[in-house]
Amino acid sequence: MALIVQKFGGTSVGDIDRIKNVAVKVKKEVEAGHKVAVVVSAMSGVTNQLVGYVDTIAPLYDVREYDVVVSTGEQVTIGLLALALQQIGVKARSFTSWQLPVRTNDAHGKARVDTIGTDEILAAMNDGTVAVVPGFQGVSPEGRVTTLGRGGSDTSALALAAALKADRCDIYTDVDGVYTTDPRITDKARKLPMVTYEEMLEMASLGSKVLQTRSVELAMNHGVRVQVLSTFSEALGSDLPGTLVVDEEEIMAKGLEQSVVSGIAYAKDDVKITVAGVADRPGIAASLFGPLAVANINVDMIVQNVSLDGKATDITFTLPKADLPRAVAELEKCQSNIGFKELKTDTNVAKISVIGVGMRSHAGVALTMFETLAKKGINIEVISTSEIKISVLIEAEYTELAVRALHTAYGLDAA
Repeated sequence: MALIVQKFGGTSVGDIDRIKNVAVKVKKEVEAGHKVAVVVSAMSGVTNQLVGYVDTIAPLYDVREYDVVVSTGEQVTIGLLALALQQIGVKARSFTSWQLPVRTNDAHGKARVDTIGTDEILAAMNDGTVAVVPGFQGVSPEGRVTTLGRGGSDTSALALAAALKADRCDIYTDVDGVYTTDPRITDKARKLPMVTYEEMLEMASLGSKVLQTRSVELAMNHGVRVQVLSTFSEALGSDLPGTLVVDEEEIMAKGLEQSVVSGIAYAKDDVKITVAGVADRPGIAASLFGPLAVANINVDMIVQNVSLDGKATDITFTLPKADLPRAVAELEKCQSNIGFKELKTDTNVAKISVIGVGMRSHAGVALTMFETLAKKGINIEVISTSEIKISVLIEAEYTELAVRALHTAYGLDAA
């Protein structure tokens, strides 16, 4: 008997028939003798509809009230799934986030999970009851409902799996695993049987929509084995038909050698900001990025140009497009303090990334990337690197060409 947390996203619970299909999948795991907790998202399209309501009434909204509105979609789903399970003979009950409780910090709209109460849910599971829990939300120290950011149901599922010390967390989605790149861009993409936490973390943070970044961090920090698999496949999660996200040591123990490059990721939801004419002096970067950090705006790639006259320079960085209006407002507020001359924004950019733990021990990976893009006439605007990834910023119109060319260049194409 294993303790399994299953997570079903919005597409998986998109309508009543799909909720019934999810109930059948849950029942099969129960019949196999496992204890099961289920984390669900709002039905497909519901959260976008709720966000639209908020934006229509208050474009510059109170984030606490935003969370109250957009968190309601999951409550509908947990009740419906619990009912669907009961209708097919499975003991089930729903738990709202405040009933467990799922305690978070007070960063509304982007809250982080601190702790999850497990006494009630474990008691229910030990009694043979399937626990159905809403993803994406929690409760602040002040007792206000919070949300974890888009894709936050993955984080909810992994946090619950860690709290319950689950044997595995199955993330059901509309794809059957993690691929070397987006199969919609090239039909030569291959499904990976296993990837490391580190690789999945980079893929998630660099544009892969399979898992949310924070969920992978949780899995890695707590050693939770994760499987990404399709809701619409007949295979049972315990058959391990998807892609396992595990520790590098587990992969090595199976005698599998890591490829130099495991995948190519891309993201079109970033914007490039250039702050021109910044004084070239100590502390200017802190003055620039401090207000953005206070506003919970995550900055990614950062490049500071060489100062030609020793007095002024330009600083270029990227951040999520959704945060652009707030970022511009924060920077304009501190213009007199920082003393920059001009603020330039560019939304016509894409970030392309090459990822693989094998890069640690192989030279020439960056050169292959730069030469491949050069041959296709693609100009690189910004470069950033880590131990297992190289990312470049290019014009958005070259995204698909760059991904296909790099996929071939690194030998990732399916035979």
